[in-house]
This record gives sequence, C-alpha cells and structure tokens, in this order.
Amino acid sequence: MKKLITCLVSSILLISSCSDDLLNENPPNVIYAENLYSDLSGLEAGINGLYSLMRYEREGLNASSSLITDVTMSGTDMFAANHSGNGVSRVSVDWTARNRPDYDVYEGVFLWLYEIVNSSNEIIKNVEEREDIDWSGNELSETENRNLILAEARVARAFAYRHLSYLWGDVPLNLNPSSDGIIRTDWERTPVNEVRQQVVKDLLFAEPIIPEEGSLTGRITKGAVQHYLAELYLTLNKPDSTLFWANKVVNNPAYALITERYGVQVDQAGIAFMDMFKAGNTNREEGNSEALWVFQFKNNVLGGGEYPIMAMHHTSRYRSGDLDLTVTADRGGYGNGRSSLTKWALDNFDDPNDDRFSEYAIRKSFTYRDAAGNAPYPADNLPEGKNYGDKIYLDWSEDITDDHNGIEEWPFSRKYDWADPVDPIGNRESFYDQIYLRAADTYLLKAEAEFKLGDVGAAANTINILRARSHASNITVSDIDIDFILDERARELMAEEPRRYTLLRTGKWAERTMKYNNHGSSTIDPKRDILLPIPQSVIDSNLEKEMPQNPGF
Repeated sequence: MKKLITCLVSSILLISSCSDDLLNENPPNVIYAENLYSDLSGLEAGINGLYSLMRYEREGLNASSSLITDVTMSGTDMFAANHSGNGVSRVSVDWTARNRPDYDVYEGVFLWLYEIVNSSNEIIKNVEEREDIDWSGNELSETENRNLILAEARVARAFAYRHLSYLWGDVPLNLNPSSDGIIRTDWERTPVNEVRQQVVKDLLFAEPIIPEEGSLTGRITKGAVQHYLAELYLTLNKPDSTLFWANKVVNNPAYALITERYGVQVDQAGIAFMDMFKAGNTNREEGNSEALWVFQFKNNVLGGGEYPIMAMHHTSRYRSGDLDLTVTADRGGYGNGRSSLTKWALDNFDDPNDDRFSEYAIRKSFTYRDAAGNAPYPADNLPEGKNYGDKIYLDWSEDITDDHNGIEEWPFSRKYDWADPVDPIGNRESFYDQIYLRAADTYLLKAEAEFKLGDVGAAANTINILRARSHASNITVSDIDIDFILDERARELMAEEPRRYTLLRTGKWAERTMKYNNHGSSTIDPKRDILLPIPQSVIDSNLEKEMPQNPGF
C-alpha cells in the first residue's frame, strides 16, 4: 500500500511510449530522468508516456472492469448503474457502501492522476534546468522544441489537476518531481481555486505553442487547450473570459462542425452526426474537422492501451436475458451494460426528428437474423412464435430499478459501437481511435457564457447551430435557462462529456441526479457527495501533518 502512495510523495517515474520503434516485450519500469531526458528523443518518449497515461481514463483501472471514465460520467442525471459489477462511482443501491475513503477504486484514480502530475513535473524540471540537452533531431529550432515539450507536459499536468479539483476539491498542489529526492509526509491540501489557477497558468502557457492540428496524431490541439480555458473560466465565474476563448474555437474554420456525410460508411445508410464516431473517421486527418482531441488506441502496441472498455461498458447485454442475441461486431460487440442511460436521458429529446435520437445514434431495436444475416457469426436463437426479420424494440417505459441483475433490453448510445470483427466475444477491448473532445462542446460552453452574461438571444442562436446540424427544431429565447442548456448538453454530448463535472460546475449535480437518476433520491447525501472522499491510504501515509478528510466522511 505504501508503495502505491509514493505516486503522490515520491512516485516512480513510469514512462511508456506509443511509438512503434520503441516497442519492447519487457520494458523497464524505472527509467532515470537524468539519462532519458538528455536529448529530444528521450523527451519525446516521455511525452508519449504522458499521453498514454492520460488515455487510461477510458481504460479499466489496473486492467479490471472498473472503467475510470465512470467516475466522471456515471452517477448523474444521465447514467445509472445497470449490471453494476465492480464499477466506480455510480449512484446505485450500494452507493453508500462504496462511497467510502477505503474504496480501492478511488485510491486508484487518485494515484493515477498524481502519477501524471509527477511525470509531468519530471519533464518540466529537466527542460527548465538542464543545459546539456541535445535538441537536434527535427527541423525545429532548440527554442521551438524546448517550448513544445514544456507545453505538452504542462497540458498533461493541467489535465490531472482539472480532474483532481472536480473530484476532490482541495488537493495537494505539487510542482516538483519526486526525483528531487525529498520524501514528503507533510502534504497540505491546497484550496481548490488556487489549484484551478495553476491549471489556467499551465493552459495559458501552452495555448500559443500547441499547434492547431496537434504536434502528432493523438496529441492535443490548440483548439482543445482553448476549450479547457473556456471551461475553467466558467468554473471560476468569469463568463466574459469563457466567451473570449470559446470564440477562438468556434470562429476557427479548422474546427468546423460535421454537417455532411463522409468517410468509411458514406455509402451506407446513416447520418452526418454519427459519421465522426466510426472507426476510420475519428481523426482529423480522416476528415473529422470537429475533433479537438482524439484518444489513440492500438492493440499490441506499447502505450496503445491495455484495457479500453468504453464499448463494453456502454453497450447493453443484448447477448443474455430475454433477448439472447448473437454477439456481432455491428451490434456493438460483447456488452456488459454496466453504465446505462437513465430513462430521463432517453426521454430528454424534445424533437422526434432529432438525428441525435435516431436509431443511428441510439440503439433502440434489434432484428432477429439468420446465419446469413449474422455472417460470419451464428444465427440468433429464435423465441417461440418469432421469425427471422422480426424486430425487437427496446423498452424504457419503466426505469432501471435494480443495478445488479440489470436490464438487457435497454437502449444505449452507439458512439462506441465498435468491436473486433474477427472475435467480438473474446476481444472485448475498444481498440480504435476515440473522440475525446469536439467543437460542439465548445459551442455549448459559449452558449452558457452568453446566457450568464445576459445575452439570451445569442445563447439561443448558438444552440440552434447545433440543433440545425441534427435537424432538430429551432428554440427561442423563452426556452433558454441553465437547465435547458444542461438538457441540450445531454442531447449533444451523450456518453462523451464528463457529466459529473458539468453538473458540479453549474451547481446542479445533487438536484438533477436526485431528480432524474432513479437510484439518486434514496442514496445521495446532497451536501457530502458533491466531493469524493480522500483515499484513506493517502491520509494515513501523511505521517507528519494531518490531512483533513472531505466533510461527511
């Protein structure tokens, strides 16, 4: 246990690379910064390692079925537990039992984020203090290479502290790496606003340096940095600054909304809105102009991911229960359906013609198929009285009430509708490049800032741009309030945004989760549960100074 805690106080620098030329069957766990960071190639390997760490967010924690993203998306008005298993922080019948300081998943998430902090600090320190680094190796100057490495590392640190501040509030703010040789057991929790000001500083440093298209595929773009500045300024109640940074993204033609069909399935039935979520279409160089940041996953490549399981968690268990359908790639693969849309999230669509509610975007039915229809997989088992070609419509008229036995016949978002076509049952990981952030989110930040600044007409116009793209009817000024904006975010960013953070930022998490999540009203403590408990192991390791726990735990 104490070894784990060293991620915060004296963590091992763990570097992994997603570059094909650095593959090793048994890579070393410890790489000393003094040797690794002596030249540009070593620093690039360090940056690759940071991006690999950040991509853990969409993986199972410690190669388990606990998806890290659950801590940011689930337990909200949009997602409830369904077949809960050993998930992260879903509001469920056992919320009280799990939401404790000794819950090992919280410890894992906390220490994962501090591993990013420490690894970032290690790179920053070496670049800022060493004079013997060999910066040759590409067409950029020494100054350009130096600034770009610093910018990427500071973005990663901002990424980690953004998460930490939303999940735990006041957390230790550390800007020095563990390689300094000082083992600290006297950490203090830094006020959350001070932590967020550091996030802003890191992003402001990076913004003029990070290129518009990202320095490599899978790395953050300038637009994403500008987006996070816009979001943080809303959190800091500075909507005028939000509007400034959101407009940088919205007014940049490089980050255009997808309005026309394109890419790998353009000759098949579908809608423009969903093309960008298809494997082979997600990256900017593949035609996805809306993407601001795309997570890269590749099987059997060091740094390409070990256990990305977004599809498995969000795809319902159509393979069992009354449905008992054959698992196929086009149905979404092997679904566990641990985190399901709430009934409210499905009922939230206010226009039946909205593409975002269509069968292409949300799986609401299946068709019984014979062997030819399922090829190369077996035929579906036909219930008595049914025929191949018959449709099964998924029913959400009654809410999810039991998150252990679950409901197989439940609709799900198709934004992660991907499986290994060779073995959709055995290979359950989502090894394809996934959109992590897109410009539509920035439009909604812009609308929120306009609303907070009193320009309700502008907010309605901004939202109507998104609604028009999805063939939803226009709204008027009278429709706009903060709850409508949150409703629209739910329609547009279903299964994408860190919904918990959005609701916390707007002061709506407890209210809306208790109202719209069937498990919420009986399990949430609206004062206590807006923050997670500091892991007990972290508190116990802080031997020289008491680290206060969050209230109520």
